[in-house]
Amino acid sequence: MASPGRSGLQGDAMLETPTDLSSDAVQAVSEAINGLVADAFSLYLKTKNFHWHVSGPHFRDYHLMLDEHAEQIFASTDPLAERVRKIGGKTLRGIGHIERLRRIQDNEADFVSAADMLRELLADNKAMAAAMRQAHEVCDEHDDVATASLLEELIDQTERRTWFLFEASRSADDTGH
Repeated sequence: MASPGRSGLQGDAMLETPTDLSSDAVQAVSEAINGLVADAFSLYLKTKNFHWHVSGPHFRDYHLMLDEHAEQIFASTDPLAERVRKIGGKTLRGIGHIERLRRIQDNEADFVSAADMLRELLADNKAMAAAMRQAHEVCDEHDDVATASLLEELIDQTERRTWFLFEASRSADDTGH
C-alpha cells in the first residue's frame, strides 16, 4: 500500500492531473497512446540494432540514416508519454509493460541483409503510422485535439521515414537510378 503524501492522498490520487476530459476519454486516449509509446521504444531499439549491424556497400549511408531515424523515434517517446500524464492518465512503468503493449516485434537474427533491414523497418514504420491514425481516431472521438495535433506531427515524421526507407530499398536500374 502506498504511503500517504503531504496532503494525505495515497497512490493513484497523488498522480491525479486536472483535465476537462471525461474519465472514459482519459482511459481510451491513454491506452491508445501507451501502445504507441511501447511501439516507439520497440522500433527505436530495432532501428538501433540494424544501425549497429548494417553492412555492405551502402554501409555509411544506411548507418547514418538509421541513426537519424532512431533519434527521431526515441525523441517521440517523451512527448507521447507526457501527453498521457497531462490528461491525467498513467504511462509505461517498465520493460515488462512495453512488452505487454508493443506491436513492433524484435529481430534478433544473427545476420540480416541491409535490404531486408530496410524492408522490415519500412513495414514497421507503415504499421506505426497506421497505429497513430487509429489513436488519432480515438482522440477525435473524445475531442482531445491536443493529442491529435501531436499525433499529426508524428505521423508526418513516420511517413518521412517510410519514404526514405522505401527509396533506399529500391533496386537501381542500369542508369544508377
